[in-house]
Amino acid sequence: MENLAIVFTGREQLELRHESVREPGPGQVLIRTRKTLISTGTECICFQRNFAPGTHWDRWVQYPFYPGYSAVGDVVAVGSGVQGLAAGQRVATRTPHAHYALAQAEQCVTIPEDVTDEEATWFALGCIVQIGVRAAEHRLGDDVVVIGLGQLGQLVVQYARLNGARQIVAIDPATARLSLAQKGGATTSLAIGATEAQGAVRDLTGGRLADVVYDVTGHPAAFPGALGLARRFGTVVLLGDAGSPHLQHLTGDVVTRGLRIVGAHDTHPPVVASDHASWTHARMANLFFTYLARGQMNVAALTSCCFDARDAADAYALLIARRETVMGVLLDWTQVV
Repeated sequence: MENLAIVFTGREQLELRHESVREPGPGQVLIRTRKTLISTGTECICFQRNFAPGTHWDRWVQYPFYPGYSAVGDVVAVGSGVQGLAAGQRVATRTPHAHYALAQAEQCVTIPEDVTDEEATWFALGCIVQIGVRAAEHRLGDDVVVIGLGQLGQLVVQYARLNGARQIVAIDPATARLSLAQKGGATTSLAIGATEAQGAVRDLTGGRLADVVYDVTGHPAAFPGALGLARRFGTVVLLGDAGSPHLQHLTGDVVTRGLRIVGAHDTHPPVVASDHASWTHARMANLFFTYLARGQMNVAALTSCCFDARDAADAYALLIARRETVMGVLLDWTQVV
């Protein structure tokens, strides 16, 4: 049996690679992929190699590089010792863009019947955003600012609404993104930069500024503006890993204003749940699916288009050319023989 995988072989170089399919080992599951979601921010940074030398990005993106980490597929076979999973079950996995993939059984999350393949592909991003939302330690009635309305920013807006935010101010220069954010629960949208938004945020919050500010841009230039939008003793959450972190600088009033700056990253959740840290990736994925099934979150509106996986090069080209107007791009593996 032959596999087809997407591989980055160099900067802005993509190859569809034919490889043999390996049998699952102990504790592993072999999955035939249905759909995968391109994580726009991360994968475009990797594809364009848009990061500084010496960063963790530089150490991570080594060629050949297999992109992707949000897939939906069917279990084909299970290795020894696997319990609770059988051939035919539909699961969500953190596996790359490929027709077949091996995953550890404990990393597979069964998808409820009332969640579609297209919706389920968003589960990995849904988990990443949960990490940031938990780190923010929201209180009922918080005034929240979200800077950067890409995939993660859109989900932040929806989670902030679920957490009972009073104001959710969405900031992004792209009006198409702001329109999506308003549908997701943003109470105000500002098509300006973060540094220009302080007056508007003061007016909306009665002069207090925001309790929680999310910088979801992944761009170092947005960080000072984000700090300026947080109230005294407020929180700024970095939920966008900048490719050039050495260009992110604190403003001179961070200490005197008592700001709390929190970094949130996909690697933070525990592998095994405990009383002290119970929210594993699998548990967060199940919660995300619960919200989708109840209609409390909506990712269908965020899905822009779906490409045959064999046309992946066109999908990445579209994202680079029209980044501000294209949101969720899916790859369909069901037509691959």
